[in-house]
Amino acid sequence: MNMLKKILIVLAAMTMPSLGTAQAANPAPAPLTKEIAAPVVANPAAAAPEAAATDKAVAPKSMDGSLPGYTPMKPTQGIGMPKPKEIDFQEQFSDNGQYAKWINNAILLPIITIISLFVLGLLLWVIVRFNRRANPVPSKTTHNTFIEIVWTLVPVLILLGIAYPSLDLLAKQFKPAPAEAVTVKVTGYQWYWGYTYPDHGGFEVVSNMLKEKGDVAAGERFRTDNDGPGQLAVDNRMVVPAGVPLRIQTTAADVIHAFAVPSLWFKLDAVPGRLNEKSLTITKPGVYFGQCSELCGARHGFMPIAVEALPPEKFAAWVKAQGGKMPGDVSAEAAPAAAPAPTTAAPAAAATK
Repeated sequence: MNMLKKILIVLAAMTMPSLGTAQAANPAPAPLTKEIAAPVVANPAAAAPEAAATDKAVAPKSMDGSLPGYTPMKPTQGIGMPKPKEIDFQEQFSDNGQYAKWINNAILLPIITIISLFVLGLLLWVIVRFNRRANPVPSKTTHNTFIEIVWTLVPVLILLGIAYPSLDLLAKQFKPAPAEAVTVKVTGYQWYWGYTYPDHGGFEVVSNMLKEKGDVAAGERFRTDNDGPGQLAVDNRMVVPAGVPLRIQTTAADVIHAFAVPSLWFKLDAVPGRLNEKSLTITKPGVYFGQCSELCGARHGFMPIAVEALPPEKFAAWVKAQGGKMPGDVSAEAAPAAAPAPTTAAPAAAATK
């Protein structure tokens, strides 16, 4: 037994140098990594474009959010935003919004007022005419054919008068956008918005609520009157062309949100894993404010919406400032590439002739 132990010890001692050699060889890949990385560092020409691209991506914006060729539009007080002591709908800047406000003010409110006054009059008449003192002997009448016909037909006519414009408005709101409409994909996050422009290069604009001057660190952007009202102003607005059909698509990255702008009569849920779509045409340039209208978490009340509608030519300047392209620019770039083809073929045709 002792002899077996001695043999095992000797064999172990003989293998120790090979183990030491194997362990010493493990760090060998380190020089290989340095050799691979060295050309990248040593070649300034190759590194320059990457550095330039990085600098361009992180270039800070101005304190008012302006870009080359674009200055954010100053909101008009009382337009596109709530007003103190307001009891009516906000002034509308879309065709559907104007139609909906007309239905409310010209049809629903008069009908509600007339019915309320009529019921109030009936109650007062019953109180005065049919109390115990004025009418000691109550009537035994149990049926009145005329009254039963009237109180059946009149509510039916009232409901028909309300139903027709209501269904018409519903159909207008969900009418598909035309093929030439500008598409904007709205994504709700916790708790901010993202606006993607697939027709203009696919860039995304991230929009967060602007804080007040006393709530930010020195040098950071804060809200001013040029940005909009408190808790409604954002650092980057959803910029769209005015007078042009828009295709608004909504989705969400986490929980259900709702994209709602009251002055545009627009509200559409943003649901994770689903793409909802609705058409919108803003009739007048301006800045229109809204908020998320679906309870989405702790900071639900701090994800406002600001839509800036610009004239088409100014919208094109904004798209270029964001690094995007107008659909017309793509065709313009493709045209010169196709032009040389007939020129090349012309000498061959002349030689054949």
